[in-house]
Amino acid sequence: MGRAFEFRKARKFKRWDKMSKAFTRLGKEIVMAVKEAGPNPETNSRLRTAINNAKGVNMPKDRVEAAIKRASSKEEKDYEEVVYEGYGPHGIAILVETATDNLNRTIANMRVYFSRAGGAVGKTGSLDFIFTRKGIFKIAAEGLDIEELELELIDAGAEDIYEHEGEIIVETAFTDFGAMQKALEEKGLNVISAELQRVPNTRMELTDEQAEEIENLVEKIEEDDDVQAVYHNMA
Repeated sequence: MGRAFEFRKARKFKRWDKMSKAFTRLGKEIVMAVKEAGPNPETNSRLRTAINNAKGVNMPKDRVEAAIKRASSKEEKDYEEVVYEGYGPHGIAILVETATDNLNRTIANMRVYFSRAGGAVGKTGSLDFIFTRKGIFKIAAEGLDIEELELELIDAGAEDIYEHEGEIIVETAFTDFGAMQKALEEKGLNVISAELQRVPNTRMELTDEQAEEIENLVEKIEEDDDVQAVYHNMA
């Protein structure tokens, strides 16, 4: 069938694998949200956000409902949220958010990933000066006036609003995440996703060869089932 067919097939499998990992990550988030504040999304804002994010990546409704039902069972295991910080090759800071039911397994895996790439896991808080935690909201841009929206959302804590690939991105401080979520819900806007992310305060420039080393390390970490998100300060 030729090289073109093999290339398309590889891209399709990679896309499916990425989608599967997103479903697994959001399934865990739903479980943690239910265990934290119950199975009713109307009274559980974290669950409401997780369900909305699941819709944003086309996670099947039956998988969402199954995760909620599973989390309500006393037999469902608890996940502990742990952040690992370290440096990869070439001094690039890497921060990993995990949700795990086995701390020993997770930290052992993190140490292996970093050390094999020529980096090391550091102490908790060692990257606080590099990353700032922010609320990142993605809204469908169709039919919206971004300047008008910015004026409406300033009081809810909007720090920056810009358009990217048909979506309006709204950034807030970590402490304003809840207020912004409530404001967007009250306006009935089509929120594609709402997340707390670690945004680097400065970024480091690398050569193409060096950047490939970091990308390979990040990809390896992201493949771990315990990992929810990976952040770095590479430009």
